[in-house]
Amino acid sequence: MHRKLHIKYYVEPDPAALARRTAQYISEMVGEAVADQNHARIAISGGSTPKAAFQLLADANQPWRSRMPWDKLDLYWVDERTVPPDHPDSNYHMTREAMLAHVPLPCAQVHRIHGELEPEVAAAQYESELRNSFRLEGAESPRFDLLQLGMGPDGHTASLFPHTAAIHEMGRLVAANEVPQLNTWRVTLTWPVINHARSVFFLIAGADKADRVREVFMGPRDPERLPSQLIWPSSGILTLFLDKAAAALLPPPNGEGCGVLERER
Repeated sequence: MHRKLHIKYYVEPDPAALARRTAQYISEMVGEAVADQNHARIAISGGSTPKAAFQLLADANQPWRSRMPWDKLDLYWVDERTVPPDHPDSNYHMTREAMLAHVPLPCAQVHRIHGELEPEVAAAQYESELRNSFRLEGAESPRFDLLQLGMGPDGHTASLFPHTAAIHEMGRLVAANEVPQLNTWRVTLTWPVINHARSVFFLIAGADKADRVREVFMGPRDPERLPSQLIWPSSGILTLFLDKAAAALLPPPNGEGCGVLERER
């Protein structure tokens, strides 16, 4: 893993522009992976911010739907709530309603986390799914072509919440994580798996995230309190897509809406 992290951030004026930028980026990155290896594997997160981008990817009136090589895409999730797949809180349910029900992505290429199972069982089942679909051997880790993250106002990402056990998990691909502050459990990819992806990006919107964005990406290192700081891709490159409100406390981007930060371990 690189000691230096090169963070490139793009700032859009509002959530609608952020969704368009994200849909474009996903379609471009998937297209590049397919051109390179005839297949793409991506992992996505839940929440309202990616939902708008997923809706654009599925919209027949938008250019991205026809550009996506759906038949050569395998879709995975970064994390999931411990609810059934038809529950409103399910990340899978959100994605199905926003995108999957409207695009020609084969069911066999959709790899959901079974949140309706007991958390430890769901984690073990998803880890097995990853090992089988990526054809992993021994201690190998899956290498996603693209992995999308969000960030909460508390600094969590995926389901790696502050002061929870999963932020210390390094030996497994998937963890069942008890989150006392929410009185629930989550199932999540572990941070070493996230960092192994070829390309990792955060998608963050809202003024309530501005303080935390600055603290996570510019402040002192404290991943126990700010688990998003665990995201340090092995490539040494991290991409952020932000709306103007979330980026308010970062250095102003250049005229094309792009800025760069450097972090040292």
